[in-house]
Amino acid sequence: MDAFFVSVEELYDPSLKGKPVIVGGKKDERGVVSAASYAARKFGVHSAMPLRTAAQLCPRGIFLEGHPDRYREYSHRVHAVLEEFSPVVEMASVDEAYLDLTGTVRLLGPPMEAAHRLHERMKQATGLNCSIGIATSRLVAKVASDQAKPNGILWVQPGLEANFLAPLDAARIPGVGKVTRARLEEMGIRKVGDLARL
Repeated sequence: MDAFFVSVEELYDPSLKGKPVIVGGKKDERGVVSAASYAARKFGVHSAMPLRTAAQLCPRGIFLEGHPDRYREYSHRVHAVLEEFSPVVEMASVDEAYLDLTGTVRLLGPPMEAAHRLHERMKQATGLNCSIGIATSRLVAKVASDQAKPNGILWVQPGLEANFLAPLDAARIPGVGKVTRARLEEMGIRKVGDLARL
């Protein structure tokens, strides 16, 4: 789901759409950003950033307390839509899931058709936008979904996974944070392709 917490807040208050919204608490609190709208991200705000840092980067940001009950409710709605498309749904978090579409071609069509149908159904049923990555593995599907944001679909066809990943910054791989990235850079590894050549 795209900027899930912010998107849910926008459903409750449509005047927030297109504005730099930061969910997590008041700008002068000691907490961290739970989610940032795409407008806030343009200022460098991102999740897990201290709220005070976010306020410095985006002084006109609209800071909101989170509403966990709302997010859980919408997460359940999202899950219900996903189950319409596959009996194998793995929720990775409140706003991210993996579907196994193996054997669904007769019902849903080829991968891109199935993805477009899911995309439309999600918007219709929840009012929320989602990004979809299609691939033969969870890792590549996750990276493809991130590349497709916001509100897009990206299919990495079988056999093209290495070509897709190679030019990407190594930090695009889930689990590669600041510390690992710094270590990789010390070894001269900046792109996924550099890592693959080891």
